[in-house]
Amino acid sequence: MELWGLEWLKAFGTFWLQPLLYYVIIFAFFIGWRRVQRERRDFHTRVYRSSRELRAIVRSRSWFAIVFSIVTVGVGLVIPNDTLVFWTIVTIVCSFMMQLRLLSAAYIGSIVIFTVSFFAQMEWAKPFFDRFFPHMTETNVTAVALLIGLLLFIEMWLVYREGAELSSPRLVTSKRGLVIGEQMMQRLWLVPFIIPVPGEGVTPFAAWWPMISGGDAYSFVLVPFLLGFSHRVQTNMPTHMAKWIAKRIGWLATVVSLLAIASYWWEPLAIVVAVVAILWREWIALSAKLYEQKRPPYFTKRANGLVILGVLPDTPAHKMALSVGEVIVKVNGIPVVTEDEFYAALQHNRAFCKLEVLNESGEVRFAQSALFEGEHHELGLLFVRDEG
Repeated sequence: MELWGLEWLKAFGTFWLQPLLYYVIIFAFFIGWRRVQRERRDFHTRVYRSSRELRAIVRSRSWFAIVFSIVTVGVGLVIPNDTLVFWTIVTIVCSFMMQLRLLSAAYIGSIVIFTVSFFAQMEWAKPFFDRFFPHMTETNVTAVALLIGLLLFIEMWLVYREGAELSSPRLVTSKRGLVIGEQMMQRLWLVPFIIPVPGEGVTPFAAWWPMISGGDAYSFVLVPFLLGFSHRVQTNMPTHMAKWIAKRIGWLATVVSLLAIASYWWEPLAIVVAVVAILWREWIALSAKLYEQKRPPYFTKRANGLVILGVLPDTPAHKMALSVGEVIVKVNGIPVVTEDEFYAALQHNRAFCKLEVLNESGEVRFAQSALFEGEHHELGLLFVRDEG
C-alpha cells in the first residue's frame, strides 16, 4: 500500500510537468483577448475582463481528480503514455480551429482511436509512429473508448451546470439585414484525473486488475484533459440552450459507454464508438443550429420595450440585479422602446432611477436605485443598436 501511495504522489507531481497545462493558460487568455476585441467592436466598451476565461479555468475542481481517478484506477483503464501524449497534441491542434466544441472528447478521442486502429498501422506512417510514438500501437482501444464515454459524461454535467455561465453579448446581422443581438457561449474546462500507464511502479493487486490492458507493472500519471463548449444563442436564453444541448450529450455519453463496455468482448465495437461519437456530436451541433433557425430572434428591437442584451459588471444596472433577457418597458414612469428614449427618460430624474421590467416569464417587477453624478450615462446596460 505504501508503494501505491507513493505512486499516487508521483502522479500529482507529474501534473505540473504537463505541457498542456501551460498551453491552456495561454490559450484561455487568448480566447478572452479575442472576446474583448469583439465586445469593443460591437459596443465600444469591454464587457468583461480578458482574464475571465482564465479565472474560470483556475477555479478548483480537485474533486474531479479524486472521483474519476478512483474510476480509472479502480477499473484499470491502462493507456500507454505515448497515446496520452498524442491525445494532448490532437487537443492543441483542434484548439487552433477556434471552435471550442471541437475540444470535446467525442472528436479528440475518436481521432486517437482512428489513429491507433488505422493510420499508425499504414506502411507510410509506421516510421513516424515507430520513432515518436513507439508504444502507441499497443493501445487497447477499448480503454480509449471508455475514456471517451467518461469524458462525455463530464462534458454533459459541465455544460448543464456552467455552459451558459460566461456567455457574452454580440451584435450580428439577420437574414433580413437587421441588427440583432445574440449571446455567445464559450467555455473551457481543465479536468484532471489519474490514468494508469505501463511502467515500473505497482504490480496488479488482483487477478482481474487491470481489466482493460495487461502488463507486469504500472505507474500513474495525473493527466489534464481539456474540454470545450461553444454555441451562439439568438432565440432563447443561454441557460435553456445549454441544458438542451447537455441532455443530448448525455444520451451520446450513455450510448458511447455501452458500446465501449461491449467492445471489451468484441474490440471492433471501439471503432463504432469513434464513428458514433463524431457523427452524433456533429448532429447535436447541427440540430441546435436548426433549432435556432426555426425560431424568431429574442434579442431584437421590440414594440413594447428594450430587451437587455448585456449587463456590465460593477455598475448601477448590476447592483439593481438586472439580467440579460429582461425587458425594460418604463423608465421613471415613461414608456421606452429605443435606446435614445431610455436615456432621455433617465434625465427626468438625475438622482434616482426606477425601472419597470418584464422578466423572462412576462411578470412585472420594479428595479430602482439612487444615481450619482454622471451615472445616468453609465448605467451599465447594453441594447441592440438603434442604427443598422
